[in-house]
Amino acid sequence: MFGLLFATFGVILSAKYSSITVDQSAFLALKSHITHDPYNFLTTNWSTSTSVCSWIGVTCGSRHHRVTALNLSSMDLTGTISSQLGNLSFLAWLDIHQNSFHGSLPIELTNLRRMKYLDFGNNSFNGEIPSWFGCFSKLQRLSLYLNNFIGVIPSTLGNLSKLERLGLSWNQISGRIPNSLFKCKDLKFLSLSSNSLEGSIPTEIGNLTSLKVMALDENNLEGTIPKCIGNMSSSLTAVDLGNNNFHGEIPLVIGNLTSLQSLYLSYNKVSGKIPLVIGNLTSLRELFLDNNKLTGEIPLVIEKLTSLQFLHLSNNKLTGEIPSWFGCFSKLQRLSLYLNNFIGVIPSTLGNLSKLERLGLSWNQISGEIPLVIGNLTSLQMLSLQSNKLTGRIPTPPPLLQWYAVSTNNLIGEIPSSVCNLTSLKVMALDENNLEGTIPKCIGNMSSSLTAVDLGNNNFHGQIPENFAKGCMLRSLGINNNELEGSLPRSLGNCKGLNLLNVGNNNLNDTFPSWLGNLDQLQVLILRSNRFYGQIESFDITVSLTKLRIIDLYHNNFSGYLPTPFFEHMHAIRDEYGKNVEPNYMREVKPTKDAFGVFWVDYASGLSVTAKGLEIKFESLLSIWTVIDLSSNQFRGEIPKILGELHLLLVLNLSHNCLIGPIPSSLGNLSELESLDLSSNKLEGRIPTELKNLGFLEVLNLSQNNLKGPIPQGKQFDTFTKDSYMGNSDLCGFPLSKNCGTDEETPAKFDRDDDGDELNWKFSILMGYGCGLVLGMSMAYIVFTTGKPWWLIRIVERVRQRFAKR
Repeated sequence: MFGLLFATFGVILSAKYSSITVDQSAFLALKSHITHDPYNFLTTNWSTSTSVCSWIGVTCGSRHHRVTALNLSSMDLTGTISSQLGNLSFLAWLDIHQNSFHGSLPIELTNLRRMKYLDFGNNSFNGEIPSWFGCFSKLQRLSLYLNNFIGVIPSTLGNLSKLERLGLSWNQISGRIPNSLFKCKDLKFLSLSSNSLEGSIPTEIGNLTSLKVMALDENNLEGTIPKCIGNMSSSLTAVDLGNNNFHGEIPLVIGNLTSLQSLYLSYNKVSGKIPLVIGNLTSLRELFLDNNKLTGEIPLVIEKLTSLQFLHLSNNKLTGEIPSWFGCFSKLQRLSLYLNNFIGVIPSTLGNLSKLERLGLSWNQISGEIPLVIGNLTSLQMLSLQSNKLTGRIPTPPPLLQWYAVSTNNLIGEIPSSVCNLTSLKVMALDENNLEGTIPKCIGNMSSSLTAVDLGNNNFHGQIPENFAKGCMLRSLGINNNELEGSLPRSLGNCKGLNLLNVGNNNLNDTFPSWLGNLDQLQVLILRSNRFYGQIESFDITVSLTKLRIIDLYHNNFSGYLPTPFFEHMHAIRDEYGKNVEPNYMREVKPTKDAFGVFWVDYASGLSVTAKGLEIKFESLLSIWTVIDLSSNQFRGEIPKILGELHLLLVLNLSHNCLIGPIPSSLGNLSELESLDLSSNKLEGRIPTELKNLGFLEVLNLSQNNLKGPIPQGKQFDTFTKDSYMGNSDLCGFPLSKNCGTDEETPAKFDRDDDGDELNWKFSILMGYGCGLVLGMSMAYIVFTTGKPWWLIRIVERVRQRFAKR
């Protein structure tokens, strides 16, 4: 009897340890699939010399002595999931989130029938979401967020009757939300954000009466906001439907969600007035209704929302005055009302908001003075009041300010000296006011924190500060359209990351700043309308300005030959480098979850370019825009043939100089060129027929030269008027009234393509009419003219086409 009992015990013990051996083998197989273990978590710890239950990340059950949980989260592991992991028959908890696992998920995982918690989030898994996830009948949590899953949401997920949390955000999932998903009535957390889901929200979502968080933002969902969400009133705390295509009014049932703490409806097409039932949501902390089509005034009932921390109503069509009772929101941290039609003054009660960090009131019709109490907001980091009708002097700014934007108002006086105390200031935009005095010297000392400074279009005089420190962080400096004198400070050479330098329209008196060659990030250089002088052909390029896209030297006293070394090194315009650059706006944007867009600053704001005799001013600039304007100087000699290698150039203006010789035929290689002005020089010879290759040329001015012979015919040349050729007495042919004699070849016969290509050049002409000079997506206004000329109306379409292709 004793022997039998001993044998039985031995069998049980053997079975026990053979089972844990299976678990050990499964983990060793997984370890062999790990290709990168930077902290040696598994390399040294997962060893057969110790019990598997003591391995890092492994938890065993006390009853069966089998592995019940595996947690390898945040270990920076790289590898794939081995099929042997499916042998862990007692596994109920598997968490490998925030690693770099990749590949598809093995079907052998279907053996894990005890699974309750499954987190594969923040990895690089790909393929479709497996339909066999529906086999995990005990599953309570499924997290697949931040991967590369594609395809549709499997309808089999509706079988997971015990599911409480489902996270599929930040993948590439498409299709509609399956109705079966809403059979999971225990669901408390549903996140499908940042995918490509489409269609309307199924009405069955109202069955999820236990739901607390619903995040469907950043998809392509459409239709109206379903009224059935009112069924969730007892549980729902957060709703995010932002960045979709919802339309219609905010449903009144939203007022039933009395537990709601966060409501995001931003970036949709929601219209109508803000419903009064919003006042019922007294637990609300975050209200985001920005970037919609809401109208009317801010209702008084919002005064009841005393727990508000974030209030975003920007970019709508709201009217009326800014309520003074905003000052009662003692917990408010962010207030965004920009891009509406608010009138009246800034309430002084905003000075009570001691926790306010961001205040955005830009692009409204607000008048009066900036309240002095704004300086008392000791937590304020971002202040944006630009593009209003504000008057008076600039008050003392709050001490922690990082973004300071009050441009495009009617402010007067000098920059307060207290600005020098803003040790954390990053962006200062005071442009387009009536400010005067000198630029504080402390600006140079603050350059270790400042990234963008725009003081343009004011009345500043004196000299530019000369003390830009080593380690200067400036990316944009705009001081154009003032009355500044003296030279360009050499200490700007310390600003190694400078993207844009705009000192145009001042009284600066200096030679060409050759030291700028050390700034290898410079993209835009504007020296126009100053008193710069001297030759620049001997420019010693040390870093060579390879990223330069816009150079504007218009109306100075530069002389000598055109700077060939400049053109040789302009790789951003010349070769494939430029084509590989993303066509982003040149802006400084504070990256935030809520995209508090009021605090972007355009590096190229206020940029002016002369085209067809008009000075055009722009609010925004795409990085793909390329301009060379060397007009109204005293350059002499011939036009360098190397200009024909700047294949991405859009605007070339060499007018009003002393250039001689022929027009280089190489200019016909500028396939992207849209504006060419060589007028008022001493150019000779014929107009090269190669210029017919410029299929996007919208503006051509060759007037006031010594050109002769027939004007090329066909393609874009059929769109130009006689104004393009006036002052060249020896030119002949259409559109001039002077016919070419018998000794001249008839251009209509020899320049026009044969019948087989006639459709091509006609199409090019039509493209010209449908496109235009690429200079501004967001044009502010045209100086020195009223109305918009026909050629300028077509500017925007062309840039949109180019932008869409990139």
